[in-house]
Amino acid sequence: MPDFVSDKHLFHNPVEFAMSKIGGMYKMPILWRLKDKTWRYSELAHNIPHISDRMLSKSLKELLNDGFISKEIFPEVPLRTEYTITERGNKAVTIITALRNYGFELMNDFGIKEK
Repeated sequence: MPDFVSDKHLFHNPVEFAMSKIGGMYKMPILWRLKDKTWRYSELAHNIPHISDRMLSKSLKELLNDGFISKEIFPEVPLRTEYTITERGNKAVTIITALRNYGFELMNDFGIKEK
């Protein structure tokens, strides 16, 4: 496959492109949590270990802009924001599940125990 450009970034293959959309430290954990239910911002912030507000906001914004999640804002005091996975996000969860299972296999192969 020839190289291609998306968002002013040169990609060499479709796997690299897909990983740019769902990879990184926090996008997959966010999608994993949203696969089963709608979450509020504060719930995600408290449930994802070691995530800063800046990184949560950035990851949510990128997932939202790329169509993996949707956002609903409720005009209440205090303001309530909820995030839900989209069809595109559910397709990504299929890949995340395969990667997760493979990760567990590798951990087992290397003698690493789950916490």
